[in-house]
Amino acid sequence: MAKIRGAPPSNGAGAETVVHASAVSWKSRAALLLGRSGSGKSRHALEMMAMGAGLVADDRTRLRRRGNFVFASAPESILGKIEARGVGILRADYAGEAKVVVAVDLDTEELERLPPRRSFRLLSVEIDLVLGAKMESLAAKVIQHLKRGQAE
Repeated sequence: MAKIRGAPPSNGAGAETVVHASAVSWKSRAALLLGRSGSGKSRHALEMMAMGAGLVADDRTRLRRRGNFVFASAPESILGKIEARGVGILRADYAGEAKVVVAVDLDTEELERLPPRRSFRLLSVEIDLVLGAKMESLAAKVIQHLKRGQAE
């Protein structure tokens, strides 16, 4: 199980936190994009939105644990807004709260062609993990993960 810099501590049921991350969703299934400032969180979110994903949150994401699941939403102050470097803040339709099913670590590069299934704990819930730094076609791969999940 991986540990990601900047990820929230592992807390029990009912836990809530706001993290430096972006999130997009496909039919209420969310991908959490984690990484240092400038790692591409907003850029990748915009690419996924162009492919049909909805914006949950950009730059700051509220995470809440309910039962055995973690849900992502946007803080009120940034609802329906996303940063586009070189353009400014853009408006977007808010996709609403969504269940986090995969996290993408934009600071770490995947070195294996067919890596083992990776995961990490988010508010004490195990979440699939993709190491996404420098990955080609990352947006398409994450969208497909949201649509159908990872094969066993």
